[in-house]
Amino acid sequence: MTTQDLVDKIRLKPLSKFDPRKIEGVFISDMVSDVMAGAKSGNLWLTVQTHKSIIPAANLVDVAAIIVTSGKEVPQETLDLANKYNIAILSSGLPTFELVGQLYRLGLGGGN
Repeated sequence: MTTQDLVDKIRLKPLSKFDPRKIEGVFISDMVSDVMAGAKSGNLWLTVQTHKSIIPAANLVDVAAIIVTSGKEVPQETLDLANKYNIAILSSGLPTFELVGQLYRLGLGGGN
């Protein structure tokens, strides 16, 4: 499944420009240092963090996309940086727990 497939299937809102990428599992954390230490290339990163520091972390790990949950507003400076580095930022109004359930039902888990 690609990031674009996911946008279409669970109605995520794209907030930045991105090229569709294959998804290789899911990583959930609101700590940037945790993502840098534990996320894998191709993972979806689910978080409520929206500050611009999430972009360098996502770029370093090479995540497939950042999904900002719970309807959090993403500052324009974060979106501008995401566009500069082609990092997909997607948004969901769902709480993280509910979104994880949808991802799991689609066959996405931590080890995919």
